[in-house]
Amino acid sequence: MKTVVLTGPESVGKSTLAAYLQLTYGGVLCHEYVREFVDANPRDTTLADVTVIGARQLAREDAARATAPPWLWLDTHLLSNQLWSQVLFGESPHWLEPALLARHYDLHLLLSPTGIDWVADGQRCQPALEDRLHFFNQCRDWLDSHHQPYAVIEGDWPTRLAQARVAIARLALPAAGRT
Repeated sequence: MKTVVLTGPESVGKSTLAAYLQLTYGGVLCHEYVREFVDANPRDTTLADVTVIGARQLAREDAARATAPPWLWLDTHLLSNQLWSQVLFGESPHWLEPALLARHYDLHLLLSPTGIDWVADGQRCQPALEDRLHFFNQCRDWLDSHHQPYAVIEGDWPTRLAQARVAIARLALPAAGRT
C-alpha cells in the first residue's frame, strides 16, 4: 500500500486533486472530517473540538488503512489539525504530533497557494495570499524537520496535475528503479 497525503493551506485544490488521483490510480480516498464537523456544528470551533476532529480524522484514516488498498489518498491528516489549532488557539492537543509521527506516509503532496485563485466556500478563513503562504511554509517546515517525503505542487491546474503525476510515478517505481 502506498499512502499519499495532500496537505497545505486552504483553497489550493487538495480535495479536487485527491479525487482526481483516486479516479486515475484507484485505491481508497479518505476525506477530510473537519468539514463535516463544521457543517454539523455551526458555531465557532473551540480548542476542545480539535481533539474530537483529530480523533475522528485519525479513525477515518485507520479504517481506510485497514482495507489495505494499493493506494490510500488522504485529503488531509493530523498535520492540518495541529497547525490550524496553533493558528486559531495558539496551541494544539499534545497527542496530535505523536499520533501523526506513529504512522507511515509514503509521500506528501504539499500544495502551494501560488498560481491558483482563492475560492470562498463558507468555511475557509484565510483569503489573504500572505496568510496562506505562511501556512504553506509552516507545513513545509514541519515536513522538513520531521524528514517526511514530499513534493511541492504549484502553478495553474494543468501544471499541478502534471507535477502530481510525476511525483506519483516516482513513488510507484520499484526501489531499484528510482533515481
